[in-house]
Parts: sequence; structure tokens; C-alpha cells
Amino acid sequence: MVKWQTIYKTDLLYRAEIVKSYLSDESIESIVLDKKDSAYQFGHYELLVKPEQVLQAIKIIEDDITFG
Repeated sequence: MVKWQTIYKTDLLYRAEIVKSYLSDESIESIVLDKKDSAYQFGHYELLVKPEQVLQAIKIIEDDITFG
């Protein structure tokens, strides 16, 4: 079984979905994991990718994605 690795964390779901979309355009499969508590609304969202795509995904996030 492949152990997926976290490459991005955010408090906002829409940002995680934007990053996921960028990665999908580059043929990188990713998963958004909801670690937010539904009752108290604290926590975050994590974006995970397969280990062999970690470096490529991080480079895309750092070079191509900005939230200004």
C-alpha cells in the first residue's frame, strides 16, 4: 500500500481545491483530507500526493500558485 504524503495545509477548503486542480492539470493525483472538527470549526485541510510525486508537487505549489 502506498503511503501518501502531506504537501500542503490550509484552513480554507477552496485553497486546497485550487491547489488540487493545479496538480491535476500537471497529471499529479492528489487527495484533500478534511481534518477540521465539524462541531468547533478548528483544524485544517491537508493535500496529499504519492511519495514519488512529492518534489514535483511542491515545486508547482511554490512556483505557480499564489494567493494574494
